Amino acid sequence: MEEKRISQNNPLGYAPLSGLMRKFAIPSIISMLVNSLYNMTDQIFIGHVVGMLGNAATNVAFPMTMLMIAFAQLIGVGTAANFNISLGAKKEEDAKHYIGTGLTMTTAIGLLFFLFVFIFKTPLLEICGATENVLPLAETYLGITAIGLPFMLFSSTASMLIRADGSPSYSMACTVSGAVLNVFLDWLFMFVFHWGLEGAALATAVSQFVSFLLSICYFPKFRTFPIRKNMLGIRRDYAVKIAKFGISNFLNHTIMMAVAIVLNNSLAYYGAMTVYGKDIPLAVSGVATKLNSIMVAFVVGLSHGCQPILGFNIGAKNYDRVKATYKMAVKIGMCFSVAAFLLFQFFPREVISVFGAGDPLYYDFAEKYLRIYMFMVFTFGLQPITVNYFTSIGAVRQGIVLSASRQGFILLPMLLILPQFFGLNGVLFAGPVSDGLAAMLSITMVTINFKGLAKLQEKEKRG
Repeated sequence: MEEKRISQNNPLGYAPLSGLMRKFAIPSIISMLVNSLYNMTDQIFIGHVVGMLGNAATNVAFPMTMLMIAFAQLIGVGTAANFNISLGAKKEEDAKHYIGTGLTMTTAIGLLFFLFVFIFKTPLLEICGATENVLPLAETYLGITAIGLPFMLFSSTASMLIRADGSPSYSMACTVSGAVLNVFLDWLFMFVFHWGLEGAALATAVSQFVSFLLSICYFPKFRTFPIRKNMLGIRRDYAVKIAKFGISNFLNHTIMMAVAIVLNNSLAYYGAMTVYGKDIPLAVSGVATKLNSIMVAFVVGLSHGCQPILGFNIGAKNYDRVKATYKMAVKIGMCFSVAAFLLFQFFPREVISVFGAGDPLYYDFAEKYLRIYMFMVFTFGLQPITVNYFTSIGAVRQGIVLSASRQGFILLPMLLILPQFFGLNGVLFAGPVSDGLAAMLSITMVTINFKGLAKLQEKEKRG
């Protein structure tokens, strides 16, 4: 009866799901899409101003950004999920401790990560696949963008907490402001001041700092409860629970980083055996990575928008609303994925041309890459949405298994095995094979979970 009363007092427990999805998911999707423009804009401007090697340089630097995003997922998703579940179960003191611990963890990890990347940037870039032609440009780019990584970590984490607090529009505004500024500064620094690659990197760092300032201004007016100094600090039990709930998203993005490193090295190695050479495959992969980041941004933004709804209702034992929310998210995600599939299959040259010009070999490989490696992209939305679903409802084990499946258990082995038989084409075939198998696993795991929720619902009715 207590859970039912709580649900009736909070719109998350009774308001129409379509309205809640619009309120939470749309700002979240816009925030994630706009956030991906930090790197997308750099890629476009660098491609036109610096050229193909500039695209390759941002590609080998991007795994460091991916790793920072992984930490943002670890803390942000873990904190937000525990915060909303605690509110759904009417445990306000726990909710306060989760917010305080999450904010402190974000600050500490951001500073440590900056020092790590700044000190070891050259060996890190070499590990990420930088060739002798690409390394000097990549060192310049990463050396400047590393300054903005702690600010990006805080603003990315804060956006999830602000959204969980019921202010998705403010969360979106923080991200959009930084991204719009980034576009303007890219133009100013590269076309007016002619600062080249350094200008693009500086534009990104400044924009991330502005998003940080806007997000930190929110917490003195936190809606659920006031943020006090005594709430801050890392409480071990709460930090462990945050990490437990966020680990599947962290693993997913960390493995994505590992895949990007293996992919870069494989493309350079096997590309050297073909007419394309080392640098063309690296440059094309850099563009494709940014296109992939747009798709990731959409489906992750969609699933993050569902997180408050899922977390509250699983805490309040409203299992029908939990299942209905997931199904609605999958339908929306699949529509977006199918649209991306059609774009890549029928207009690959037009898509790749947005990121700068190249010679005929560059365009030839780009068309092949988008049509083969991205062939199963119409299933792309299923796995990330399902991973976030499991995280939001506290099913940590399932989330970990699924998050590691597509990238770690399937794609990494495929990238190592298939090129042994098919050379450079084997690298490309690894993508669709992994996407298809991961989609099948997602469907299987969520079907089992739904059956478990149905049993819990029957038990509640009998009790």
